[in-house]
Amino acid sequence: MSRNDPIAALIDLMARLPGLGPRSARRVVLHLIRKRGALLQPLADAMQAVARSARECLNCGNVGTSDICEICESEARATGLLCVVEDVADLWAMERSGVFRGRYHVLGGTLSALDGVGPDDLRIPQLKSRLASEGITEVILALNATIDGQTTAHYIADELGGAVSVTSLAQGVPIGGELDYLDDGTITAALNARKAF
Repeated sequence: MSRNDPIAALIDLMARLPGLGPRSARRVVLHLIRKRGALLQPLADAMQAVARSARECLNCGNVGTSDICEICESEARATGLLCVVEDVADLWAMERSGVFRGRYHVLGGTLSALDGVGPDDLRIPQLKSRLASEGITEVILALNATIDGQTTAHYIADELGGAVSVTSLAQGVPIGGELDYLDDGTITAALNARKAF
């Protein structure tokens, strides 16, 4: 196949997705072509709709279709609890568990000296400004149990300096584990057993 071929271009793009290499991408594209009416066209339409409408919530950093996401808009979520996560995938993992009924704050990564990610590269100033404006009484640090995640958690706890109660997830999250890969029961146990940080 030549590089100008749309099928080759689609395989090339699919191979860039997480979890798909060139061989998997070829299998996926062949399956989509075989199921053109049932899968390929609806997928293309859905991707166009998402490309037009997806945006980052101006308040928390979640991904949705409006400037302020449904979670931030919900008065039922104004409980004084704010769960800080590394990225949107972690927020979605927490939501999947159905246990947490507060609001979220997506940092957009973790501190990493090796990768050149400092405090100014994350959404930490926005986090601090939300504390007073939303009446936050507890910040739950639900960061991945990695070195960078724990470094970020310690930095945030120091930055908040006793202004609010700061807790972290407890049992259930393995050392080196990532929220996006945990099952709902593990997330529920970890959230319910959180402790002072």
